Amino acid sequence: MEKDEFSDALGIGPDSDMGVHHREKNSFRGISTRRNLKFLVASAVNQDFLDEICELENLTELKLEWPVTANTIEGLARLKKLKKLRLDSPRNITDFTPLTRLPQLTHLDIENAKHLSDLRWIRPLKDRLVKLNLDGSINTAQRLESLDPLDGFTFEELWLVNTTVADKDLSPLITCRNLTKLRCAKSVSTFEGFMALADARPDIACDWFSPEHWPGRKWRR
Repeated sequence: MEKDEFSDALGIGPDSDMGVHHREKNSFRGISTRRNLKFLVASAVNQDFLDEICELENLTELKLEWPVTANTIEGLARLKKLKKLRLDSPRNITDFTPLTRLPQLTHLDIENAKHLSDLRWIRPLKDRLVKLNLDGSINTAQRLESLDPLDGFTFEELWLVNTTVADKDLSPLITCRNLTKLRCAKSVSTFEGFMALADARPDIACDWFSPEHWPGRKWRR
């Protein structure tokens, strides 16, 4: 059998359904030929690398790890079978709307997105997502203006780790009827905000509903 010309650089076999690749210069060239890939972890993803990944139309899970330097994620809309997506530090992305054109997307994890303060773009995913992560990195908080666009979402888990919300308002989560787990930074809201959500939705598990995290504050429940 003739040796595949890309195998050594990619480290992903021609018939593999799983793969991992960290880009070094143009080492990613040929990854678009790996048409059987269903799960891919890629790092140091520039625009050319991402454009090749977007030809892998059998992908069901894609993790774009630090750093993502591509300028547009428009091509991701081609991945119609994609169910799980992670974007780590997409520093140049200003338009996230292509993600709303992924019909099977159920898990979305975005970390340290510099231009993600406004969540109004995410509304079309209201009835699709099961889990949503909008996290900051270890050293940089993810800054959001408001959670109001998440009103009525049907996800089961919401993660806002090292995240700040400008209006401190958790009330939009009251109408997220399937939400059972909220993992977030204390800076997301105030004591009063967490207590109001705890009173309205005692079925949600959240560390900040516990009085031990609020010494000296009166517990109303």
